[in-house]
Amino acid sequence: MPEQSDKPEKSEQSEKAVTLNVQLTPGNATEQPLMANYTAVSVAQGIAHVDFGFIEPALFSALGQAIRQNKPIPKGVRGTRTARIALPLDALGRLQQQLQQTLMGLRRQAAPRKGEPKGQA
Repeated sequence: MPEQSDKPEKSEQSEKAVTLNVQLTPGNATEQPLMANYTAVSVAQGIAHVDFGFIEPALFSALGQAIRQNKPIPKGVRGTRTARIALPLDALGRLQQQLQQTLMGLRRQAAPRKGEPKGQA
């Protein structure tokens, strides 16, 4: 019978990130993704609130045109909140890492390879 120790063993694996295959099932009646073209993040009491919203694309175009023509722009814009997610700060950090990895992968795909003219991949 092996001898048991009261000292906790520090495992190197407990400090490493582990990749798991996670499958999420729909939590409500709709399985369709919601379109969001606007995001906002706020933090209160150690929880990050991430709001996803949709603003009509024509409004973005009209605002851009008004700015270019030095016309007055509205003080506020109305959109539709499509989702609000509350995350602990450690989960927000993991989300940030995943977003950066995704963006880096997209940049690599978009970058022309050596010897190829721009615009071809």
